[in-house]
Amino acid sequence: MTELAQMFELQQSGTFFGSWGGLALALLGAGLLCQDPGKFGKVMILQVIPGTQGLYGLVVWFFAIFRMGLLSGSLPELTIAQGFQYLAACLPMALGGLFSAIAQGRVAAASINILAKKPDDWSKGMVLCITVEFYAILSLLASMLMIINISA
Repeated sequence: MTELAQMFELQQSGTFFGSWGGLALALLGAGLLCQDPGKFGKVMILQVIPGTQGLYGLVVWFFAIFRMGLLSGSLPELTIAQGFQYLAACLPMALGGLFSAIAQGRVAAASINILAKKPDDWSKGMVLCITVEFYAILSLLASMLMIINISA
């Protein structure tokens, strides 16, 4: 259990950022699975949750390029003001997704630690992860509403 505790401390210390933080979370989950392979399903759920922000960002990106007309096959004629409007509309998801993913990665790492130490309480860690997910969903909603209201 000491290696698992060391990985948890390293991930929580803020040493890892972005993709490296995801790697630390994956190593933390892998460490737990080495000790108890029966927890695979629960570990996988806790590792996948912080990645949903990337999916939300992809949805916003597709919606923005669709609204801009980039998927029509011809080059759209956008004004500079419209370009800045699309940039501003994508910022809530970009920044909200970034910061909530980092926070959610830390919460998920703590949840894997809960799963390792008290397997019956893993759902408490799940609830904490979902609480952070709410902010990513708000960012998604803000970006989508802003893109919808950009005049063509």
